[in-house]
Parts: sequence; C-alpha cells; structure tokens
Amino acid sequence: MTSNATTVEQYINELPAERKTVISALRSEILKNLPKGFKEEMGYGMIGYVVPHTLYPGGYHCDPSKPLPFANIASQKNFIAFYHMGIYAKPELLKWFLDEYAALNIGKPDMGQSCIRFKKIDQVPIKLFGKLIKKISVEDWIKIFEAVVKDSRKEKAVKKTAK
Repeated sequence: MTSNATTVEQYINELPAERKTVISALRSEILKNLPKGFKEEMGYGMIGYVVPHTLYPGGYHCDPSKPLPFANIASQKNFIAFYHMGIYAKPELLKWFLDEYAALNIGKPDMGQSCIRFKKIDQVPIKLFGKLIKKISVEDWIKIFEAVVKDSRKEKAVKKTAK
C-alpha cells in the first residue's frame, strides 16, 4: 500500500488509529537511536531513513537522483513492515538480529531479504529495531553499500563475458 503523502507527519496522520500508534512508536524509537548523518524523509511511499546527497553525492545506484536508502517503515495492506538494508548486506548483522529476535519468544520472523513483516501489530519488537538501527553508522553503511554494489557489478560483468 503505497502512500502519496509528502511528509512523514501526513503519512502517519493518514493511518488508522491502531497502525498510527505502532508506526509512531517505531518511528520515535528509530529517531532516538538513528546514528548521526542519516536523514528521515518520505521515499517510495514509506517513511525512509537515508544517507543524504550532501554526504553521498552519488545517491542510490538504481536512481542516483534519490539518496542512498538505509531503512524504511511502512504500513502495508496486511502488515507493518520494517526494511533494513544492513541485514541484507551484512550477514553477521542478520545473525545478530535473528538471535535477538528468537530471544523474544514471539515466533519466527516473517522476512524477505531486507524486510520484516508483522501481521500482528502488537508483536512489533520496537526496542529491538532501535538496537538494530544504531548498529551501523553512516560511514559504515556507505562502505558496506559500495562493497556490495561493486561485488554485484563485478558478478554481472563476469556473467556477461561468460556468455
């Protein structure tokens, strides 16, 4: 469910009451723990946390006009979603997250590559996401992103020349 909201406040105000409460609490926890340099803004119809062009002029490789994404939160049609690119790009961070999540005894996480989905909004581990968000600095995220993108481009070039 993509939103056309242009501000974070507008996005939150358009949510149903029960979703507004959990998204607001999650946003507050993220902002409390967000490392210096990341910026909150709307992007891709969600609340996003990005590396602004002032710190990383190249922007996102898929669309350099957009800032480098790091994390997002969204109220989708059937679930609340938390997206964190670091758990996709850094296996040891994913392992840490899964171990911490398991310790909460709320079941197995419903995950995609960088997305964690919650159909039961009372099970969103807000404090855990606060701990997760502060584990990567802006500088570290840029290094990780560049390493992953360079490796990905190298693999694509090798596959093209192998054909």
